[in-house]
Amino acid sequence: MKADKRIITLYLLSFSLIPFFFSCKEEQKDLGDRPNILWITCEDISPNLGAYGDSYAYTPHLDQLAKEGVLYTHAFATAPVCAVARSTIISGMYASSQGTQHMRCNGKIPEGISFYPEILRKAGYYCSNNVKTDYNFEMDHASIWDESSQNAHWRNRKDKEQPFFSIFNFTQSHESRVNNSDRYLQTISKLSPEILKKPGEVPLPPYYPDTPETRELWARYYNIITAMDQKVGEVLKKLKEDGLEENTIVIFYSDHGAGIPRHKRWLYDSGLRVPLIVRMPEKYKDWIAAESGSQTDELLSFIDLPPTALHLAGIEIPTYMQGRSFLGKDLSPRRSYIYAGRDRMDERYDMQRAVRDKRFKYIRYYEPYKPFCQYMNTPEKGGIMRSIRTSFERGELPEAGLHIVADTKPAEELFDTEKDPYELHNLALDPIYQEKLEEMRKVHAHWSEETKDGGLIPETILRDWEKNYERSIYQIMREKDIPVNEIRQTALAEISPEKLMENLGHPNAAVRYWAAISLGNQHTNLSFDPALTEALKDEVPVVSFAVARALQKYRKADLALPILVAGLEHEDEWVRLNAAQVLDEMGEAARPAIPALQSVMEDKNKYVVRVANHALNQLLGTTTVVR
Repeated sequence: MKADKRIITLYLLSFSLIPFFFSCKEEQKDLGDRPNILWITCEDISPNLGAYGDSYAYTPHLDQLAKEGVLYTHAFATAPVCAVARSTIISGMYASSQGTQHMRCNGKIPEGISFYPEILRKAGYYCSNNVKTDYNFEMDHASIWDESSQNAHWRNRKDKEQPFFSIFNFTQSHESRVNNSDRYLQTISKLSPEILKKPGEVPLPPYYPDTPETRELWARYYNIITAMDQKVGEVLKKLKEDGLEENTIVIFYSDHGAGIPRHKRWLYDSGLRVPLIVRMPEKYKDWIAAESGSQTDELLSFIDLPPTALHLAGIEIPTYMQGRSFLGKDLSPRRSYIYAGRDRMDERYDMQRAVRDKRFKYIRYYEPYKPFCQYMNTPEKGGIMRSIRTSFERGELPEAGLHIVADTKPAEELFDTEKDPYELHNLALDPIYQEKLEEMRKVHAHWSEETKDGGLIPETILRDWEKNYERSIYQIMREKDIPVNEIRQTALAEISPEKLMENLGHPNAAVRYWAAISLGNQHTNLSFDPALTEALKDEVPVVSFAVARALQKYRKADLALPILVAGLEHEDEWVRLNAAQVLDEMGEAARPAIPALQSVMEDKNKYVVRVANHALNQLLGTTTVVR
């Protein structure tokens, strides 16, 4: 009788498992029908490809990809530098909303989010990354991939029927290949001499001085793009060899604009506009709203890449992602604007934000009192920047390039990119364009509020909040009572001097910081002295540094220097950077701090070393070069 019961039980169980087996089979079938996705990315190039109409570019493989696919003429990075842009791509959220807006800051991952490769892997995709990560988060970068290495490849998946998402990042076009002669020669070593551009063969942008060094480096820029194009051809050849072309969606793009001055690190189209090409297999042709071999002016942003990858894989897009899919079925309305930002680039802070529609670009400079081009170690060592500096000293810099060496910036810029593609003629003060200016202002303000832009929170204060609250800044800006409007009004000095002095005692450290900065920028009013002297005791180091900066401008360097010298010994590397920056800005008044500046020349943070080195070179008349 017991045996009969076991038989009956097994009999019933077998029927109960039938739906399970069928559902698994159906799930596997659905998985097998999903497309493979191949992203080919490169570094530091603008749309200088033959397919984009650049007759000086030699890019046969990418030109062919464009003939077989769709070329996007209005694709933009969210930041004009790699790590910040990549933090947006990996998370699907703007860097300034998640605290990764500063270069190499190692931000805190927002609670409750997954990066898109993790989501793809959970859905059954094999995800490989070859090889760059640089996501600007504090994390084990390789852990989110099935494989992330120099050898990572779709070919390494054990099940050849498993759909894959693979990235190949090519560094042949990085700015270092332009500025470093040895790396440049290594990059072009396998190219035929007849396809290489010679110095002077390619016209220079109007803002560059026509010098032998500039002509040489501009030719190098085109030649390393050709070298990168060859690597793209090799990957596409392997895809064809494996018989995967008809089931693989290919997307090519650059991580931001050209790696040269006024391009990389700048919010002009020269720094943000990127080449982007999509080749869609015939079976998925209805997933793209354009014919093969055509161009489209649809506005695209890097914020759209992660949701697009997920949507193509048939995965629901998480609500925390701030972009939209631009490929696939059942798409949301196309975007009307793209947004971008710049904060700390390498060793220098300079908060800027940009909004662009298909024609007009708006840039808001939150720190217009700073030079247009602060001294940054990496670009200043390059030949083009050296030529800009020396040409200006000789009075030979073209008029179109004079803004590059300006001591300050306008608060706002507005450009008609159709009439003025180089963005040289600021329309912000033109009465004819005031309606457009007001529109873009409002769009920028709405985006800042909607995304909880944390750019006006000084980096060290932001990190302290994360430690104290044990939350990411993404959560803090949404859950805590942060006086965003007061911070903004104080930073932009939209309140009276009396209110600025009052804000030196505000309970929020960011408000106090900007009150001191704004008062320092109004250094003709000596009545501020007593309030500043008292505020020098602020317990938050960067606030006291901002106060010290203001006091120095009131010729009170004797009060400022001890605070700043002590700041160079602080345990927090970003506090040390802030102290070094103020000392560097002080110029001759910082001479008594020379020994303290020399003491940080071995600092583990290379950005501290760079700023201290610049200050010492200025004070001592030396030309010491650091990494």
